[in-house]
Amino acid sequence: VQLQASGGGLVQAGDSLRLSCAASGLTSSSYNMGWFRQAPGKEREFVAAIRWSVSITYYADSVKGRFTISRDNAKNTVFLQMNSLTPEDTADYYCAATKYYVDDNYDIPATYDYWGQGTLVTVSS
Repeated sequence: VQLQASGGGLVQAGDSLRLSCAASGLTSSSYNMGWFRQAPGKEREFVAAIRWSVSITYYADSVKGRFTISRDNAKNTVFLQMNSLTPEDTADYYCAATKYYVDDNYDIPATYDYWGQGTLVTVSS
């Protein structure tokens, strides 16, 4: 199983980026998918998640209204559209996959079985 995250880069505050997470070795349409981020010196934190069965989405309060998670089942890819970026969004962004959520723990890193490598997002002020 491989999750390949891409799309990070250096942008200015207020700009947009779209991250992609291409899955191989699993059918992303049958997995719950999440995005997390980790800034230097900080713990990994939840950003967004999408359930496989009904495409219900979840967001951290800090990104609600600015970020959108979506999936393209035909391409086995999950996206994170990030708008109105701020310097506080600077971090390595990771995608993750799990077959099942237990007790709706979609925002807990330990819930996820598979992780991609990080893609760095840097937002300058």
